Amino acid sequence: MKPEIDPFREARGASGVLECRFNGEKIAMILRHAEVRQAAKDWQTYSSDAPFRVPVPSEEDVRSMRQLPIETNPPEHTEYRAIVEPFFRRAKDPAMIARVEALVTGLLEAAMARDSLEVVNEFALPLQSRALTYLLNVPESEAEIWIGWGIHVFRVSGGVKKGIALEEYLHAQFDRAEASPGEDFFSALTLASYCGRPLSREEMMGFANLAFAGGRDTIIHTVSSVFAYLARNPAALDFLREDPGRITHASEEFFRVFMPLTHIGRVCPVATDVHGVTVAAGERVSLCWASANRDETVFSAPEEIRLDRKPNPHLSFGFGPHLCLGAPHARLLVRTLLQKCVEMVGSITELASEDRVEKEEGYERLLGFERFEVSVSGR
Repeated sequence: MKPEIDPFREARGASGVLECRFNGEKIAMILRHAEVRQAAKDWQTYSSDAPFRVPVPSEEDVRSMRQLPIETNPPEHTEYRAIVEPFFRRAKDPAMIARVEALVTGLLEAAMARDSLEVVNEFALPLQSRALTYLLNVPESEAEIWIGWGIHVFRVSGGVKKGIALEEYLHAQFDRAEASPGEDFFSALTLASYCGRPLSREEMMGFANLAFAGGRDTIIHTVSSVFAYLARNPAALDFLREDPGRITHASEEFFRVFMPLTHIGRVCPVATDVHGVTVAAGERVSLCWASANRDETVFSAPEEIRLDRKPNPHLSFGFGPHLCLGAPHARLLVRTLLQKCVEMVGSITELASEDRVEKEEGYERLLGFERFEVSVSGR
């Protein structure tokens, strides 16, 4: 199966930079693998100290606080990151791995008991939400609230700031944790300190907002796309069954190709020549992960999905000091999904689908599915 046509290929080969507009703002997108990696490490030239402006488009209209630690530079970033890193390392704990395995098993058993399954809302969203309760060490029942928010927590509809529901929920969780702290993520933040002082409520909200936003659409998109690949390539499960060691390579290949985050923003503090494009002080560039993951100078036949591709130096979890905190969690979910599909699933048949497309002034990119309906049969 070939993924969508790479919309950045021509510009990547020509200049390595593509200038696009996002809500009227001109942004130079850095496209080549080596140059994206270099920029990701160079926080002095390409700064993350830019509240609301690290995502592209920017998010002033959908949240009211700086996301932490992603919207800071070292050394602040390093100290902020250390506060929450222990929770994200929980994805490697045997007890959590067992819970995720049981969760995926149950979801697949339920899918096989039905005539049809809408993967995005009925599998990927519940998987993401329930697994997040394990990571944050909160009751699994909380996932029902998060599922009720739907796929896109921050999507603005009819002029209403949809992120308000998330912010109200987070404030309530911190109120509870401050009154009666436990062993959960929210309590840990109420008890944490930064540079010798307690975290402010705004800082706590910044950590929690990113924990919910950063790992939601991304996981849902990747899981849905994996299902689509397995449905459209029936031989894939047999290929993985022949050598289960291929599951790790396959999951990394899926992360490379089904990159849910096209790019991320950085601000140039001073006027900067960005590979031939002049960026004024205070203006943004973007690090285009999706383009870097298709760089033909790094990946042989990048448009092909090779389940045994190695090496695979994809940038789907970023690079440098801002390497994604949630990477071990995402890897656990996708590898477990593949392992359980290999063990339990005989076939996945596509019934209907609706693509989700990202359209901007300068490129158009397939970004998973709004819905993907399948039937799943057991071995």
